[in-house]
Amino acid sequence: MATETAGQPQTTGPAATAPARTPDVRPMRADARRNYDRLLTEARTAFTEHGTDTSLEDIARRAGVGIGTLYRHFPNRTALMGAVFQGEVDALLTHARELADAPQPCAALVEWLRAIITHATTYRGLSRALMTASADDSSGMRRCSVPMREAGDALLTRAQQAGAVRPDVSISDLMQLTNGIALAVEESPDDPKLADRLLTLTLRGLKGENH
Repeated sequence: MATETAGQPQTTGPAATAPARTPDVRPMRADARRNYDRLLTEARTAFTEHGTDTSLEDIARRAGVGIGTLYRHFPNRTALMGAVFQGEVDALLTHARELADAPQPCAALVEWLRAIITHATTYRGLSRALMTASADDSSGMRRCSVPMREAGDALLTRAQQAGAVRPDVSISDLMQLTNGIALAVEESPDDPKLADRLLTLTLRGLKGENH
């Protein structure tokens, strides 16, 4: 029902409820974008050289900004890690799509798992962070781990449908195994063949009865 107060129309009842407003998504200012890009560049370098537990204050200093600026862009370490690793994750997702029609589904799955290990061992501490993220819905690494599991599940399902992989194998278990292998490789830098040996053992456990 419409009434008027001080010459202005007023609406009462259910119709008075204002529609929800979609918040504006504004692009970063040029200076904020430069700070964001510098932080990512320095974080990527620091994580490669010193591992993912490197000092955030040091990353901010190397980027030429204060720690408050870093936290405005990345509220915690895992948010920064997720942003740094997004490019590598995108490459792994692209690789998974390229393997989707491979003639040997099990070999395609193993090739992709090997690529994950190579990626994870580039940054000391990443494999541990990915293992933690798989059990923490609030982790800043979730945007990396969720699409990775979805891509891996498609490869795994295809291998299972071909009878090359046991039906009781889950992608969650495989991702944890893969991250565990990456962690083992990280702790054994003098054994360059360790990843392949552990992957071979994993493959033997994956295979179906007819393979």
